[in-house]
Amino acid sequence: MPFLRLCLLAVFLALPVLSWAQDTGPSGTITAAQTAQQDAEIAVRLREILQELGNYEDVTVTVADGIVTFRGTATSLTEAQALDGLAARVEGVVAVKNEVRETSDIVRRLDPAWDRFMGRVDALLVQLPLALIALGVFLLIVFIGLRIGRMRRPWDRLAPNAFIADLFRTLVKIAFVIIGIVIALDIMNATALLSTILGAAGLIGLAIGFAVRDTVENFIASVMLSIRQPFRPNDVVEINGDEGKVIRLTSRATILLSFDGNHIRIPNATVFKSRIVNYSQNPERRFMFTVGVESGADLGAVREAATEAVRALPFVVETPGVSVWLGEITDSGVEVIVTGWIDQRETSLLLARSEALRAVMAAIEAMGVKIPDTTYTIRMASEDTTPPPTPKTTLPVPDRTAVTTDAEAELDKIVEAEREDDENEDLLREDAAKE
Repeated sequence: MPFLRLCLLAVFLALPVLSWAQDTGPSGTITAAQTAQQDAEIAVRLREILQELGNYEDVTVTVADGIVTFRGTATSLTEAQALDGLAARVEGVVAVKNEVRETSDIVRRLDPAWDRFMGRVDALLVQLPLALIALGVFLLIVFIGLRIGRMRRPWDRLAPNAFIADLFRTLVKIAFVIIGIVIALDIMNATALLSTILGAAGLIGLAIGFAVRDTVENFIASVMLSIRQPFRPNDVVEINGDEGKVIRLTSRATILLSFDGNHIRIPNATVFKSRIVNYSQNPERRFMFTVGVESGADLGAVREAATEAVRALPFVVETPGVSVWLGEITDSGVEVIVTGWIDQRETSLLLARSEALRAVMAAIEAMGVKIPDTTYTIRMASEDTTPPPTPKTTLPVPDRTAVTTDAEAELDKIVEAEREDDENEDLLREDAAKE
């Protein structure tokens, strides 16, 4: 029963639609009598209308008992089908028989197109003076925008660097072009066309945005990086696991020079979203190493000796101070962790760490404390198992010249040579940022 009720409801709702679809002919009450005079008047009226409309020269109209019959040919099917609605609007028409077909005469079919073309040419000639005025106003506005966009002030004062200033100039030029288009269309009384143009431009921009999404993302990231300036040229940084010296920042990627001499190009979108470690931002930098001592040693004395050995090095800065503490207990002994700070502008971190390690080991051995040897030596039973005596040597005290950054200067020369190439884009130049 519920299903039957649902079907009846659907049929009831569909009846108005079916009746509307079937009502394609003239509406109204059909009179019982139709005179020849009425038929003639309908025929005359329809012929007058067709004559005024044009393109119906080959169409004949006959009316009998209120039934209108069209015969002949038209230049298109659209014009032929339009006769049905035209006749249905005439009072007294009972039905319409449309026997009009599309003509096969090429000349007749081309005549309307030629007339439309000539009409548009005439309209263009009428609008030509106004169009020339609109074009002149558009070019004047664009010229003013280009002049303002080329000015160095106030954009250099408003922008944090030259890259953003150029971006401001580009936006100003685009704004003046849009203003010129709007004013030109308003002069020609065609502002309605602007919405169509903007809609098409929006769809095209959306499609292009999806197609070059990565490029746009890198460009926006380059804008943000040029504003924030998280690193400078020659800074030692670590980005997304890659470590090296900064060469340049372009609108697409950040270029590093690794300590192996290789170029590393990282997309700016990755740089902006990654953790950036700038080792050159702070002049002081800490080195750290671990030394193992035997568990039976005086650990307090060992810690004091290691502290004094590192503190006595000439390249170790006083502040922050040296730190030494005991680490884990291992199978071979106890770990002693030593840290110290250097000025990395004058001292190489690797050389300073190696010299500090050498000084700490010499101080511990001078106390008679053995540094465990974790290697295993296999000796045969017939061999003499007495270890050879260890020669005692006096280790020289290192000076500043042994740990300078001269050995790393070659990398700086490579970076500077790369940066001197003016043909490559660089958002980190001295004239591209305000300190």
